[in-house]
Amino acid sequence: MPSRNDPAEDSEDLRAAEVVFQDSRGRMFGIAYRMLGSVSEAEDVLQEAWIRWQTYDRSKVENAEAFLATTVTRLAINVLQSARVRRETYVGPWLPEPVDTSSDPALGAVNGEALEVAVLMLLEKLSPPERAAYVLREAFDYPYGQIAEIIGQSQANTRQLVSRARKHLAKEKRASVAPADHQRFLTAFVAAAQAGDVSLMEKVFADDVISYSDGGGVAQASRVPVTGPHTVARFYHAFADRFWPGITSEPVEANGRPAVRLTRGGTVVAVLTVSVTAEGIDRVLVIMNPAKLGAMAV
Repeated sequence: MPSRNDPAEDSEDLRAAEVVFQDSRGRMFGIAYRMLGSVSEAEDVLQEAWIRWQTYDRSKVENAEAFLATTVTRLAINVLQSARVRRETYVGPWLPEPVDTSSDPALGAVNGEALEVAVLMLLEKLSPPERAAYVLREAFDYPYGQIAEIIGQSQANTRQLVSRARKHLAKEKRASVAPADHQRFLTAFVAAAQAGDVSLMEKVFADDVISYSDGGGVAQASRVPVTGPHTVARFYHAFADRFWPGITSEPVEANGRPAVRLTRGGTVVAVLTVSVTAEGIDRVLVIMNPAKLGAMAV
């Protein structure tokens, strides 16, 4: 790196470092967000990565993208380990923070894997190394050798981590329907929920439907999951008259899938999305915690 005694060269070098960082930012955010399920935590990781990048002796870096991916992944693993302790005391169900993917459909990924809210919930059950290895392999198609270097494991162990993650998700992850069908079920459910129509809601639910509401102890929401078609339908019927008046429902794309943004007086009060299988809606996911709605602001 240039000598600190030459301010002009130092400034030019820092600008070049910023260009490199910004070029990789989408991919880095995609990695951090998928690992943490939180926009704010992912942004914190990127901020720390930027500090390390600008203060590091970059003349020793042969591959800037690999260096940044390694830095972000290891920082995210550390954050995830501490975040798990915080989430154990979280009030009510914890749901990932939704992101608007209409402008950046893959968040820097090769594909949209590990981006849906329901899938991010499943990733919470993986160990931090498993989650890192899975995200790097399935969402970004990193070769096993590079993943091993990034997470500090042998290549054989890395393959095992990815294999275990795949098997774990395969037990619970269900095949999604086509986007048009997803939208149709979502629209039908929202209309039925607004009307408080129990029978219509039951018709779009799968037999094992579960509703999760994330209020974080701030917004009024159920602190336990609600299960079963009739019980879930009755649950949404019970507060239809109190919740929906004054609400504007707007279709959006959240985490690569159709969703609705619910606003009152111009303020986002919830983001609602669903998981749909061939049997119908099997998950209703309502994020109401105000701290998680910033990325979906109007």
